[in-house]
Amino acid sequence: MKVLLQAFLTGGIIVRSVAVWLGALSFVSCLILGIAIAQTPSQNQYQYPFQNPNLSIEERVTSIISLLTPEEKVDVLGANYYLGGGRGGPGPTVTRLGIHGYNQGEGLHGLSRGKPPNGTATTTFPQSIGLGETWDADIIQKAAAVEGYEARWFNQTAKYSRGGSQSLIVRAPNSDLGRDIRWGRNEECYGEDAYLNGTLTAAFVRGLQGNDRKYWQSAALLKHFLANSNEKGRMGSSSNFDERLLREYYSVPFRMGVEAGARSYMAAYNGMNGIPMTAQPIIKDITIKEWGVDEIITTDAGSLQAMVDARAHNYFPDLPTAAAGAIKVGINQFLDGIYKNAVTQALQKNLITMAEIEQVERGSFRVMIKLGMLDPPEMVPYTQIKDGPEPPTREENKLLARQVTQESIVLLKNQNNLLPLDKSKLKSIAVVGQRSNDVAWDWYSGAYPYAITPLDGIKSKVGSGIKVNFALNNDNNAAVDAAKASDVAIVVIGNHPTCETMKFGGQCDPSEGKESIDRTSIDLQPAQEQLIKDVFKANPKTIVVLKASFPFAINWAQENVPAIVHMAHNSQEEGNALADVLFGDYNPAGRLDQTWVKSLNDLPPMMDYNIRNGRTYMYFKGQPLYPFGYGLSYTTFAYSNLRPSSSRMTKDGQMNVTVSVRNTGKRDGQEVVQLYVAHMGSKVERPIKELKGFQRVALKAGESKIVMFPLKAKDLAYWDEQRKQWVVEDESVNLMVGGSSADVKVQQTIRTGL
Repeated sequence: MKVLLQAFLTGGIIVRSVAVWLGALSFVSCLILGIAIAQTPSQNQYQYPFQNPNLSIEERVTSIISLLTPEEKVDVLGANYYLGGGRGGPGPTVTRLGIHGYNQGEGLHGLSRGKPPNGTATTTFPQSIGLGETWDADIIQKAAAVEGYEARWFNQTAKYSRGGSQSLIVRAPNSDLGRDIRWGRNEECYGEDAYLNGTLTAAFVRGLQGNDRKYWQSAALLKHFLANSNEKGRMGSSSNFDERLLREYYSVPFRMGVEAGARSYMAAYNGMNGIPMTAQPIIKDITIKEWGVDEIITTDAGSLQAMVDARAHNYFPDLPTAAAGAIKVGINQFLDGIYKNAVTQALQKNLITMAEIEQVERGSFRVMIKLGMLDPPEMVPYTQIKDGPEPPTREENKLLARQVTQESIVLLKNQNNLLPLDKSKLKSIAVVGQRSNDVAWDWYSGAYPYAITPLDGIKSKVGSGIKVNFALNNDNNAAVDAAKASDVAIVVIGNHPTCETMKFGGQCDPSEGKESIDRTSIDLQPAQEQLIKDVFKANPKTIVVLKASFPFAINWAQENVPAIVHMAHNSQEEGNALADVLFGDYNPAGRLDQTWVKSLNDLPPMMDYNIRNGRTYMYFKGQPLYPFGYGLSYTTFAYSNLRPSSSRMTKDGQMNVTVSVRNTGKRDGQEVVQLYVAHMGSKVERPIKELKGFQRVALKAGESKIVMFPLKAKDLAYWDEQRKQWVVEDESVNLMVGGSSADVKVQQTIRTGL
């Protein structure tokens, strides 16, 4: 039989007898049939074509859509939770097809799985505004990678799997721009500059999604598109500005996030130029058609109702028309339970077609395929992330949280080199102030696995040999007495991210803000301001630590107190990192990501979204308290030899800009080298200067390094509103490099557009 089979398969003919031949033929026929079956799994191994991982994403999505009933096609437009009812559970789920949907989760600076003390602990980094102050894309990517890993681990480890629903869609990063420091959600952004925000947004996206060529570790869902930086009236307000600012400023971080791989985002509550973002045509015209966004585009919770509500946008006459308007621009997931009835009625009234629904909801299934949710687990490398030690307990994550926090700390003032403190010369330290013994939780982070407060960190750093005198406030003169009894006094003050409550809404002190509440003052609370004055009077060696989600007008402290440090809230390693900086075990190199002004009078009206009217470092013509990009070090740096690789750049050209930076001090340190440009002969209004490159560079004492910035002509273009295209002008451009927007060390002029 073996000989006969071999002969058959090789085309040979062996005939011994008719009986033997027929028997052999029957055997071979069965064998070949078995081989054919094994080689056509799409027809036999899988019940439906979408289950076949060898098909393209679009083929698989087409298969899913073709199998859905009309009711299911409406049903899968729902996201994981709904206001006003709904079927509940993860979406989009189609149980009869074996499609188990996904939840969306929060995670701006640590995966959110509930708030403390009862939430699941996850590795927690500083607030986004603090992440921005690192000016370090590499470490932001590492932090996001930990978050993406933990999203997998907690979803795939049985103890935490929540019934098998996958929460691998992470609503992060927040790509909004902090164009006004009164914005209640200022803590969620990376600052006021589009290029800085976009660079860090891209890094966060890459970290979350991983580096596998086929599958994602988790999926980044950017928020909130677009121009969302006021809380008061946000359900019905409109952010108004021209097309140039749309292209050159407000959309830039989102575009850079998409270029880095993000394919999903959340539409903002507000409108843009009178049209609610949930139905704004730029969703389709720019993000889908130009950028290639093709996965989840979701409403925010309550947005559908807000487009109809007379007290909000009042843009559409009824919910069916509003739902149709959202779907027509590309919305494919709703966070409102009322969507289902609204969409059904829209279909019945011919306001929308089933074909339009089918087109938009393809994105909800594309992301499932990218996450490997429809493929055999053994094919998806990230499915192996489970079990073993809990990630937040792992030493490498603790160390990373500490490093990120160290990098985020900004030294604002250091008169007479009061810092760093020398433990060998101290016998006692006062630690006082409202924020001295807390790690304040905020809305969009996780429940930290542990919390090192400033008091904890300082006590740990100095050990038992130095007495630490603690007072939370100055009741009964406690803080002043502690300061008098100590060699140095550390005053830790600032806002609370949730205004001292875990509840949404409510009221805040005028100088504090949070989601739904903007600030109306940028001064410290009077009691905190007075505490600084009282402690300083008692002990001139006073250090102010401003732990804050916003810039504050700390004019008196800047004029009088010898040393000031700023840091953001919420890192689990907050106290350790602070102590590392105060005692010189870490040389601070954080830089401000917003302009700190001296007075409310320095700010345009809150709802003025035209930043050319004196907003941000690019257009502010006054004297700031601290400029954008500012931050001190325990060492000094010198710049020299700024050299563009060419003196001229064509309209489609590029060049490298190099500069020599030397550490001229006695301590090792890091400098954030910043490249700005100014247009010398533009036909349109341009910024006073604008950031086009930055690098955080480590330099040992006395060491020099050459820092290189790639610069493309398209980076210098403006958007021509009449021609609807980017234009590189024939002009002179001044290249400026230094340590902040107000500290230009070297400059050189080039020509462009020739």
